[in-house]
Amino acid sequence: MATNKGEGAKAVDKTETNPIEEKALGCSIGNLSDNKDVFTRADKIDFKSWDLQLDKHLSKAWSRDKDVSLVTKKDEWEIDLAKLDIRHVIAHGTYGIVYRGVYDNQDVAVKVLDWGEDGIATAAEAAALRASFRQEVAVWHKLDHPNVTKFIGASMGTSNLKIPSKDSTSESNNSLPSRACCVVVEYLPGGTLKNFLIRNRRKKLAFKVVIQLALDLSRGLSYLHSKKIVHRDVKTENMLLDARRNLKIADFGVARVEAQNPKDMTGETGTLGYMAPEVLDGKPYNRRCDVYSFGICLWEIYCCDMPYADLSFAEVSSAVVRQNLRPEIPRCCPGLLASIMRKCWDAHPDRRPDMDEVVRLLEAVDTSKGGGMIPDDQSPGCFCFTRRGP
Repeated sequence: MATNKGEGAKAVDKTETNPIEEKALGCSIGNLSDNKDVFTRADKIDFKSWDLQLDKHLSKAWSRDKDVSLVTKKDEWEIDLAKLDIRHVIAHGTYGIVYRGVYDNQDVAVKVLDWGEDGIATAAEAAALRASFRQEVAVWHKLDHPNVTKFIGASMGTSNLKIPSKDSTSESNNSLPSRACCVVVEYLPGGTLKNFLIRNRRKKLAFKVVIQLALDLSRGLSYLHSKKIVHRDVKTENMLLDARRNLKIADFGVARVEAQNPKDMTGETGTLGYMAPEVLDGKPYNRRCDVYSFGICLWEIYCCDMPYADLSFAEVSSAVVRQNLRPEIPRCCPGLLASIMRKCWDAHPDRRPDMDEVVRLLEAVDTSKGGGMIPDDQSPGCFCFTRRGP
């Protein structure tokens, strides 16, 4: 049926448009409701232009929604700070302080990183600390092994983190800077392996205990390496003990996923005295730098003594690389254990065993006949430590 001009205008007048569509479509059709005597012929409408403008409008809206969701979305490792109660200091580290606390009715250790917002650190240094924090959390929250400290959660860039006042008589809490962050892990009452060895420096450890600690450490490292993770700072100070003297690897501040190209892993990362020659020399390295460090730790566990105690850091660094310096193995050390030490700290990384092989070698050690380090006051004839150095 034909329609006259008046009927066409009425039809257009009844067409509903919302403000967003009108703005998106622009002046291609104008505001039809402004003039009831004017209508647009379908063959004159530029539908392609409509589509382009509407697509731009929707893309901007979707982009805004996505940005909002990214800001509000929490990382899977983020903790609920309302459940965290920080108590007192238990240790001071290079980049922060470790507190004892309670999280969701569980005893925990809380590592609070110092962003350097007191004006001492530069913006680049603060950014490096934040990157280190994210790296540590990214590595740690995916791990699950009895010889790796259990990760509970973390928080980053919060103003709600509270620590007790330095004044023990005060009931008030001090709030950390707005960019403060923390890592929450299970609390291990046995302290560090290093302190345990220091406490036993005079009487030494039973051989069975030596092998048990060495196995715990080797199994933990074997697990990390199976996940393509290189710890890069294996030392007795970074190993913790629980109430039953089970050892657990801690502190993943410099750990990283192993690069496929060894050249991507260079630089002096770690602690002098435990660092492999290739790391000290700035050469490419891989997970076998951890094997070298394990060999030093194994010597330390057996001897309950400090490696290179009479040498400076500079002397150790130079002698390890250029003179093949290693800790002196006592003559009373069982041959199989001494052999494992030497294999682990071989100057050539390719000749060092993998950690799963080290586990098998230690499991084969017979501890039924003793063979632990002989204390000096019990064996006048033992001169294991009369000479030190290269």
